[in-house]
Amino acid sequence: MDPLSDMLSGIRSAGASVSQASLDPPWAIRFTGGAPLTMLTVISGAGSVVLSDGRALGVGAGDTVLVRGPEPFRLADSPASLHRPHRDHEIACLEPDLSCGPEDGGLPNGAPEGSTALLVAAYRATRGRHERLLRTLPPVLVLHEEVEDAFWLDAARDALSRRHLPGGQALVDRVVDMGLVCSLACWFEQEGADAPAWYRGAVDPVTGPALEAVHRSPREAWTVGALAARAGVSRAHFAKRFTEVMGQSPLAYLTEWRMYTAEELLSDPDLSVAKVAGAVGYADPSSFSTAFKRLRGLSPQAFRLRNAGPAPGSGGGAGSTARSEPATVS
Repeated sequence: MDPLSDMLSGIRSAGASVSQASLDPPWAIRFTGGAPLTMLTVISGAGSVVLSDGRALGVGAGDTVLVRGPEPFRLADSPASLHRPHRDHEIACLEPDLSCGPEDGGLPNGAPEGSTALLVAAYRATRGRHERLLRTLPPVLVLHEEVEDAFWLDAARDALSRRHLPGGQALVDRVVDMGLVCSLACWFEQEGADAPAWYRGAVDPVTGPALEAVHRSPREAWTVGALAARAGVSRAHFAKRFTEVMGQSPLAYLTEWRMYTAEELLSDPDLSVAKVAGAVGYADPSSFSTAFKRLRGLSPQAFRLRNAGPAPGSGGGAGSTARSEPATVS
């Protein structure tokens, strides 16, 4: 499995919010809920995304924006609208049960001329792979596409119409997952040489086969020579190329990925530490515990206890759907 698929395969949103709005200028939205990731697509019109440090990026129809949290950010029809002295009304982009729009409800398929139509998803992330992925992204990224190419829009509209029916939240969660996967995959491809190292490595003819092998079977007793054989190059050439592209040695990457995989497995209380150790390539649980503590600062058991959430349905912990503060339109 390639690294992008492996990272994204472990991502499952829970309690995600998909909302819609059609706004007439002048308008501004302040996102204050602290979501780890907010994804919005401009269906029509245009605006500016303004980060907490004041940096502004213009967006237009078809653009999808991913903003890393938890810092607040603002979206406005123009920077001038951010400085108006009064607030028009409130919306609730991060509340799962409310529409992200003015008091009269959500977004029609056709927005009035001159207005800006938006689809907004508040993404909640709790697992290690997801957080690792987010840390490789810039604070904000913009994927430029034509509206008809942003094909997650139709699925999102359908999810919105069904979200109050049985199974509706699960449908919303999966639509948000699909939107995130599509947007990131396209953005990484567009970025090319500026994409994160692990993505560049995945498409590199030398490092790619080795990364795929590591991600497919982290428990394998990989050596530099064995990974070089996957790429069909010499051990020396492989080690040099891997370090150049990935910024770390092959075995350092292997250990790092094993620890991320272990974090995922430790969230399952039915798996003993010994079974987790074996699943990531350690025959001796003691050796695994030593390596885990060296890299994570605490033992596997302590990590499991620290990250254990309340029983399912209690409303907290990993995957919680706890309420966030609403965004406001001003």
